[in-house]
Amino acid sequence: MVILKLPDEIEKLRTSNRIVAEILQALREKVKPGVTTRELNRLSEDLSQKRRVKPAFKGYRGYPFALCTSINGEVVHGMPSDQPLVAGDILSLDFGVIYKGYCGDAAITVPVGTVAAEAERLMQVTEASLYAGIDQARAGNRLGDISAAVQECVETAGFSVVRDYVGHGIGRNMHEDPQIPNYGVRGRGLQLKDGMVLAIEPMVNEGSYHVRVQPDGWTVVTEDGKRSAHFEHSVAITENGPDILSRIQ
Repeated sequence: MVILKLPDEIEKLRTSNRIVAEILQALREKVKPGVTTRELNRLSEDLSQKRRVKPAFKGYRGYPFALCTSINGEVVHGMPSDQPLVAGDILSLDFGVIYKGYCGDAAITVPVGTVAAEAERLMQVTEASLYAGIDQARAGNRLGDISAAVQECVETAGFSVVRDYVGHGIGRNMHEDPQIPNYGVRGRGLQLKDGMVLAIEPMVNEGSYHVRVQPDGWTVVTEDGKRSAHFEHSVAITENGPDILSRIQ
C-alpha cells in the first residue's frame, strides 16, 4: 500500500533528509587515501548523536553499522572495515536517519584522490541518471517513466543498471511501497500522485548488471568485478513538481 504524505509530514521528512545530506557532506570531506571506512562509520554515528537523530540502518534487519560503504566493485550494503582507502578507489556512502519518527535516506559516490577517467564518467552518468529519474517524478506520470528515464540515461552511456535492487517509498518506515526499479517501460506501472515520497536510487555498473551477495550476507558485488556507483535522493511529488528533500538548501 502506498502511503500519501500530508504537507506537514513532508516537512518532517525534509528535516530528516536534510540532516542526512549534511552528514553525507561531512563524510565526503573526510574521504581521502589512508582513511578507513570504519572511521567514516564512527564519524556518522558521532554526527548523528550531535544532531539527536537515530542512525536508521544500525540494527535494521540485523545490519551492524550506521553507514553502508561500498568500494569499487561493491554495489550496495558494503560493511565498514579497517582497510584503508587507496587513491583511485571510488566509494559509495549510503546513510539514513530517523528524526521524530520520520526517515531520511540518501547516497553518494565519491572519488578517493584522483581516479581513472572511466571511473569518473561512471559516477557522472550515475548521478545524471538519478536526476533524469527525478525529473519524471511528477503527478500523472507512471512509475515506469522514472525507471525508463534512468535506464535510458545509463545504457546510452554504455553502462548497465542493477536489476536485483530497487528504490522505494519512504516515510515513517525506511522501506515503503512502491518499489522503484531502475529499468522499465514508459507509461507503465503505478500512477504517481501528489504526496508520494520516493527514494530514487540508481545503482550502475561499469560492466554487466549481474550481481551477487558476499558470504557476509550483506555486501553486494558486481559479478564481473568491475566498478559500480550509487546515488540516491528522497523526493516528494508535489503539485509544483518533484521536490528533492535530501539536499542541502
